Amino acid sequence: MHALTRGLLAGAAGTAALNIATYADMLVRGRPASSTPDQVADELAVRAGINPGDDEHAPAREQAAGALLGYATGLGVGVAYAVFRAAGCCFPHRLAGPALAAAAMASSDVPAAALGVTRPGTWRAADWAADVFPHLAYGITTACVYRALRNA
Repeated sequence: MHALTRGLLAGAAGTAALNIATYADMLVRGRPASSTPDQVADELAVRAGINPGDDEHAPAREQAAGALLGYATGLGVGVAYAVFRAAGCCFPHRLAGPALAAAAMASSDVPAAALGVTRPGTWRAADWAADVFPHLAYGITTACVYRALRNA
C-alpha cells in the first residue's frame, strides 16, 4: 500500500476517533456543539468574497462547510504524516500520537484565532479539555492505524 494511502486512511480513522470523543464529551457534559468551525468557514468565505447568502439555508451551509474543514484537516494531517515518514523522518512511536494531536489541534486552532473567531487565551480549563482530549484521540488513533497499515 502506498504511503499516502496509509496516511489518508490513518487520518480518516483519527478523524472518526476525534468525532467520537467530541460527541461522547457532548453527551456526558450536556454541552452543545462548538460553533467555531462554522464561524471559521463563514469568515473564510467572507474574506474570499464568497457570499454564502442570507437565506434560510445559510446557517446549514456554514455548519456543513465547518465540518468539511474538519475532515480536510484530519485527512491532511494524516497525509502530511505519511509524507514526513516517507521522507525518512520518524518519531518514536510513543511520541507520534501526541505530535499528531498537536499538529491537528494547531491546524484548526491557529487559523481560528488568526481570523478572530476565538481567543484561546480566554479559554477555561473545560474549554481546553474539550479541545485537547479529542485531538489526543485523533493523534493516537492516526499513529496506531498508520503503524498497523505499514506493518500489514
